[in-house]
Amino acid sequence: MTIEPRLLEALSRVQDPELRRPITELGMVDSATLSNGTAQVRVLLTIAGCPMRSTIEADVDAALRAMSEVQHVELTLGVMSPEQRAELRESLLSRSIPFSDPASLTRVISIASGKGGVGKSSLTANLACAMAADGLRVGLIDADVHGFSIPGLLGIPHASPTRVDEMILPPVAHGVKVISIGMFVPDNKPVIWRGPMLHRALEQFLTDVHFGDLDVLLLDLPPGTGDIAISVSQLLPGSELVVITTPQAAAAQVAERAGSIAVSTGQKVIGVIENMSWLQLPDGSTMEVFGSGGGVELAHRLELVLGTEVPLLGQVALDPMLRAGGDEGLPLVISHPQAPAALQITAIARALTHRPRGLAGRPLGVSPR
Repeated sequence: MTIEPRLLEALSRVQDPELRRPITELGMVDSATLSNGTAQVRVLLTIAGCPMRSTIEADVDAALRAMSEVQHVELTLGVMSPEQRAELRESLLSRSIPFSDPASLTRVISIASGKGGVGKSSLTANLACAMAADGLRVGLIDADVHGFSIPGLLGIPHASPTRVDEMILPPVAHGVKVISIGMFVPDNKPVIWRGPMLHRALEQFLTDVHFGDLDVLLLDLPPGTGDIAISVSQLLPGSELVVITTPQAAAAQVAERAGSIAVSTGQKVIGVIENMSWLQLPDGSTMEVFGSGGGVELAHRLELVLGTEVPLLGQVALDPMLRAGGDEGLPLVISHPQAPAALQITAIARALTHRPRGLAGRPLGVSPR
């Protein structure tokens, strides 16, 4: 195997589309030589049926042709041996949950609601895309196993994760790494599981799925305070909660229970989002379709129950384009970033990600002398 350093440097700018790491770091460059203006390169794919084969071919070709001394590129694709895949897997994945490590700097935020129908999943998908659009490395787990909807909302309803032996590589949509039980269930069949299986599914998402180094990991929780909410607190004890409600008083009362679970789990509720706050009418006036005050009331109630500050992070307008974007798989913050609801969601996303995380309880790698 011969690899010329100048070609290696050029190829270091090519990332594997799924692992989001340079192919040079992943051991995918098997050989690379340059002779009489022709670069001859052999790249090893992780599996024979790699779905991103054409992307890798195009990116390698572009990186090499950017070199002034390269006039022609001869690219050969091979496949890693079982031993090479095992070595790659060991270098990327451990059986522990990386996000539960006290030293992890990934912010883990669970999005909860008291009941369905308040737009929780749509907001979660848009928040994730808004964060990714700001340049953050974002992962999203569709933890609503029985009511999974994230793949459709992000435009990847038929996406299949790539498997490298026991390691799962999540599909990427709009810059967000996504995993959902819907990617493993054929023909939209219902998932009929009870508590232990739900816990195991979430645990596998957190251990076997290679998200890589993330700035933020979002979890779209099922409504209410069931098994998944409890499992999240056990598997990710450092995770934080955001509670979604509508302005309706009844919705806020139900949502209070979803936030109050933090009393038992020890999690921190970092805010409330009020969705469907008003509808903009053609004449410029607004209509409060679901009443008003639910978000403020919920934040106040949670402060009394939890004994900590729980801010109202923002209010999001009832926008038909938000619904249409979900149906089309193109979130509003991507398709119409200047729409009022998109601007409100983006502001909330920035408020969440720009909060100081603090270093309390984290090892600093400093020793006294």
